[in-house]
Amino acid sequence: MYAGADLLDRSARPRLSPMGLGTVVLVHLLVLFGLVRMKLIALPAPLAVLSVSLLPPAPEIKPQPEIVPPRPKPVERRPTPTPQPIQLAAPAEAPAPAPPPIAVAPAPTVAAPPAPVAPPPAAVPTPPRFDTDYLYNPKPDYPAISRRLGEQGRVLLRVHVASDGTAADVQVQVSSGSPRLDQSALDAVRRWRFVPAKLGKEPIAAWVQVPIAFTLKD
Repeated sequence: MYAGADLLDRSARPRLSPMGLGTVVLVHLLVLFGLVRMKLIALPAPLAVLSVSLLPPAPEIKPQPEIVPPRPKPVERRPTPTPQPIQLAAPAEAPAPAPPPIAVAPAPTVAAPPAPVAPPPAAVPTPPRFDTDYLYNPKPDYPAISRRLGEQGRVLLRVHVASDGTAADVQVQVSSGSPRLDQSALDAVRRWRFVPAKLGKEPIAAWVQVPIAFTLKD
C-alpha cells in the first residue's frame, strides 16, 4: 500500500524540462559573471598540469673482459764501435819569408812644464823698540806737586813710530789717574828715539805701547 502511494507521489511531482534546466544554469552563470566583474569574488588560479612520462629501463651493460697485451721482448743492444779519426798528413810547405822590418820614427820628446816655484815665505814685521841702551831715552820728570800730594800710578802710552825712529804721534791709552803724571809722560816720550819696525830689512812705521810707572819710592 505504501509502495503504491510512493510511486503515485513521485509521479505526481513536477519535473524540469531541459529548457528550464538550461535557463537555471544560464542565470547562475550570469550572476557569477557579474560578481566576478565587480571583483566581489575571485576565481581560483588554474592548476598547473604536471606531465609525467615513463622512460623505459636502461639496458644492462655487461663489463667487458680486460685484454692485457703481451709484453715485447727486450731488444739486446750491441755497442756501436766508435769511429777512429782519420789523420791526413799535410804536405810539407816551404817556410814563408819573414817580412822586412818596418822603421818606426821615434816619438817626439815633449818637454815637461817647469815645476811651479813656491813663493817665498811672507816676511813678519818686527815691532819698534824703545828699551835699547844706546837710545839714551830719559825718564819722565816726577812733578813736585804730585810728590807733595802723594800722586803715583802707571801710564800706558800708544806711540806711532815713524820709519826714521821718531815718535810721530803719542796718545794716552790708559791713564794713571793724575793728569800731571800723564802729561809728564807725554812730554818725555815725544822726545824719545826708537828703533823702527822692520819688514825684512826695510824699516817701516808702526805702533807700539810704552808703559811708564810713577812711584814715590824712586
